[in-house]
Amino acid sequence: MASIRLPKRLFDLAGALAGLIAFSPAMAVIAGAILLEDGWPVLFRQERLGRRRRPFTILKFRSMRDGRITRVGRMLRATGLDELPQFINILRGDMSAVGPRPLTESDVTRLGWMAPRYDFRWRVLPGLTGLAQVTEARSGRLSLGLDRRYVARQSLSLDLRLVAVSFAINALGKKRVRRLLVRLRRARRRGVAEGSAAPALRHRASRDRGARW
Repeated sequence: MASIRLPKRLFDLAGALAGLIAFSPAMAVIAGAILLEDGWPVLFRQERLGRRRRPFTILKFRSMRDGRITRVGRMLRATGLDELPQFINILRGDMSAVGPRPLTESDVTRLGWMAPRYDFRWRVLPGLTGLAQVTEARSGRLSLGLDRRYVARQSLSLDLRLVAVSFAINALGKKRVRRLLVRLRRARRRGVAEGSAAPALRHRASRDRGARW
């Protein structure tokens, strides 16, 4: 894990700077839309737990007012654009581009993840995106399993794939991209199943030809 920390940090810095530059026009438009709809504040700030469970303040575009999702907020949540200010969190070193979902202390208490056996999750920085985020894992058990898989298998190639999926979500919307991913997984499973069945079919055909002779 230590061997990937420096390359991952360099990847995070380059990606966050590029993201801020590329998305700065969109961020300006979003900020203006929020102001026009219901005024200040533009950003939502909340304390989350980072690496080694140290608290930090996460930044998002505000998507709610008085407990209700705003019209702009609905669009932001559907595309994940509400999370663009987290590029600043990445530059600060609070977060990584890819990692487990950043949780509040109350989330951790509610899920029962206070015990030391869950510390693996906080050995890495929380991520703007990650396995649990792109799959929108809803159960704590599934989310924890995906976090465990990421921590065990983390690599720059995996990070690049997850970032690519996240950009697709920003461009096309969460539902459309996830439907596409489900179709790809089903197609892959069918391909594996057909591939494993092929030797048996060839053997059966050969046996039938032998029986006819």
